[in-house]
Amino acid sequence: MADLSSFPITRKWPAKYPDRIQLYSLTTPNGVKASIMLEETGLPYEPHRVDFDTNDQMSPEFLSLNPNNKIPAIIDPNGPDGKPLPLFESGAILIYLADKSKQFIPADAARRYETIQWLMFQMGGIGPMFGQVGFFNKFAGREYEDKRPRDRYVAESKRLLGVLDARLKGRAWIMGDDYTIADIATFPWVRNLIGFYEAGELVGIRNFPNVTRAFEAFLARPAVAKGLTIPAKE
Repeated sequence: MADLSSFPITRKWPAKYPDRIQLYSLTTPNGVKASIMLEETGLPYEPHRVDFDTNDQMSPEFLSLNPNNKIPAIIDPNGPDGKPLPLFESGAILIYLADKSKQFIPADAARRYETIQWLMFQMGGIGPMFGQVGFFNKFAGREYEDKRPRDRYVAESKRLLGVLDARLKGRAWIMGDDYTIADIATFPWVRNLIGFYEAGELVGIRNFPNVTRAFEAFLARPAVAKGLTIPAKE
């Protein structure tokens, strides 16, 4: 049985199944990337809820795993060379799990890098910009009388949706017929934008039919439906 006692995070979130991948997360767009990927691959894992309401992400135990105090983070007890691997950053986790499972990333080198390219498009563009729209449309930023900051992020989000819509034209998924980590990274953010952030009308989501079509197909996947609920509230 794997020994994870050297990881301080296990003192706050004890591992009942230390031979499984330990997931420390929350059901945010970045968090569910990891849980969806784990559900899709079938890799055994044990989820732990990092509760923002009690600032779990700022605890010394969590910071010992991710000094950037963001979710998700994982420990794979059976990492490279059979040694435990701690890992944070959702994009890095998706690539690692894809390589470990040999699923949802092309084996062909050129298409592999093209997939990672679209993963970076989400990480560097869609995530940050959609998040800013959420701040200015739903949270404290909505109280600002000056709407120019909000409008700037709305305009950039529309541009990014246009890029994504053009990419999806004639394609089932971002990489074509193959569902990949690029989709797993991207569509939770589309869900948050038009759902939790209540910004669908603001960004004109109906003007991006290829995005909405692929998004609906994403939600219809059983692993996605389950992954969106993990980690559950206790």
